[in-house]
Amino acid sequence: MISLDGVQETLLIPLTIKASETKRPQPRIRDFKAVEIMEKLNMDTAKYDKFMSHEGVVARTILFDEAIKHYLKKYPQAVCISIGCGFDARFSRVDNGRLTWYDLDFPEVISARRKFFPKQERVHLIAKSALDPSWPREINKDGKTIIVIEGVLMYFTEEAVSQLLQIIRDNFADVILLAELMPPFSAKSSRMHDTVKSTQATFQWGVKSGKEVEKLCTGLKLVEEKSFNCEMKKHSFRGRLFASVPVIRNFNNRLAVFTLGNTIQTAR
Repeated sequence: MISLDGVQETLLIPLTIKASETKRPQPRIRDFKAVEIMEKLNMDTAKYDKFMSHEGVVARTILFDEAIKHYLKKYPQAVCISIGCGFDARFSRVDNGRLTWYDLDFPEVISARRKFFPKQERVHLIAKSALDPSWPREINKDGKTIIVIEGVLMYFTEEAVSQLLQIIRDNFADVILLAELMPPFSAKSSRMHDTVKSTQATFQWGVKSGKEVEKLCTGLKLVEEKSFNCEMKKHSFRGRLFASVPVIRNFNNRLAVFTLGNTIQTAR
């Protein structure tokens, strides 16, 4: 058994959903490590697997995996950093045999992660807060850096988001940043969220556009944004409804791609 409180408890949401989706007859994503972990935890996790969260996590996973694979085709020896990794097994899904991977999370999360994930060549664990300015010292900074921030920034204040972006800017010369962004209305509605309301976590920050994030860090440039709707609408009536009704379609989260440093990119 593991003990996770506050924001850290939210890592059980994607873990539960990925395990649940993997066991479906026609899974859209396959995460056998999530299945293994959930079987070992032997917890009642029904509160972490509700329809909208399930569809959102599946869509998010597909979009982030596709984006990382896209950039790895351009930069096959990139250094990839997953900030707030939780129990994510993305390395196993995107590994091209040449990348170097770093998983960063709080010490107690990394300690729990070590119980379930064996040591792997080219995978390194960093047991620190994302806001600890010392974590970049543990990274090999040779070549292109791809940084993934998934399911994290909405729990930060705007000041903390700015602080994290500046840590990245000040320590890495050539960065592609893939970040999940939440709209302001959703960020004010933690207690209405179908799964987060069952935890002690609270959303704190959201933006209407990735362009708003540029002002938080000099040098940050938005390349593109893609709503999770574009994936969710492929798989269910409710997903299509959510994506098509104007009054609600802008409430969904997005994958935003940014550059920092010398990288020049165009939208895919």
